[in-house]
Amino acid sequence: MDILNALVAFLNFVFIPAAAYGAQLALGALGVTLIYAILRFSNFAHGDTMAFGTAITILVTWGLQSWGVSLGPLPTALLALPVGIAATAALVLGTDRAVYRFYRAQRAAPIIFVMASVGVMFVMNGLTRLLIGVDEYRFDDGARFIIAVRDFREWSGLAEGLALRSTQALTLVVTVIVCAALFWFLNRTKSGKAMRAYSDNEDLALLSGIDPERVVRLTWIIAAGLATIAGTLYGLDKSFKAFNYFQILLPIFAAAIVGGLGNPVGAIAGGFLVAFSEVAVTYPWVKVAGYLFPGWQPGGLLQLLGTEYKFAVSFVILIVVLLFRPTGLFRGKSV
Repeated sequence: MDILNALVAFLNFVFIPAAAYGAQLALGALGVTLIYAILRFSNFAHGDTMAFGTAITILVTWGLQSWGVSLGPLPTALLALPVGIAATAALVLGTDRAVYRFYRAQRAAPIIFVMASVGVMFVMNGLTRLLIGVDEYRFDDGARFIIAVRDFREWSGLAEGLALRSTQALTLVVTVIVCAALFWFLNRTKSGKAMRAYSDNEDLALLSGIDPERVVRLTWIIAAGLATIAGTLYGLDKSFKAFNYFQILLPIFAAAIVGGLGNPVGAIAGGFLVAFSEVAVTYPWVKVAGYLFPGWQPGGLLQLLGTEYKFAVSFVILIVVLLFRPTGLFRGKSV
């Protein structure tokens, strides 16, 4: 029974939260790696793009809730998500036309695009705070738990209870659907194949008649969709605060680089690797150890780092990968 209790504690506090967080990082990293692969620069405004899309989704969600519209057990934010994606796509397309298009015409160095994206990041951050403010908001509604602690204890007879929140399950399901749709689009459709060709060899793609501006537009629209979905799922699972999306940029970039920048499969794998590393290093293992070794009295929490240092884990992973394998685990483009 103690082994089962230890397993449940591990699932409850490590595996399930890390899986949901990893799915959110994977979607964010997919947007970063897509822009890097096709537009050839690291978009530092991606975190604030997520924040803007989520803010629009929240505002529309509040409007729907005030009109009495809901999805029953599912979050109302799912109904508002298409509006958030459309608004974010319009914003990034406008940003591309106002900022990045000029530098593409000049064939500017990638570092120029990166610096421009930093400026765009601050503008988007200010715009998001202007729209929704700087406070922390919870906007999840519907059923809160799929598996509740009390119900699980009564069913299993174990001392340790298992909880599975609906937002965690929703995150995993939506991530699977979005990733499957993205890979189908990139591998099966004419537009997706054009994007891949443009990523592999821009000059050859232009000679074959591919419209570069159409590829750029599609890239921004898909990246906006991924950013808004990732940001909304992150906000539903935790809470929304504009500054949090600036902070999450580090683990997202770490995930993209660990997996292989420019490689979509690597972005997904990197997201889960970073998430499980962060959660495992900052989780106090004393409860699990207590079940596995009943007679042992540890002198501390068996916690390698406090939760306030979780982003340091991403930073260390990022540095190690850049030093020893700059192309990432799945051999993307070197940074």
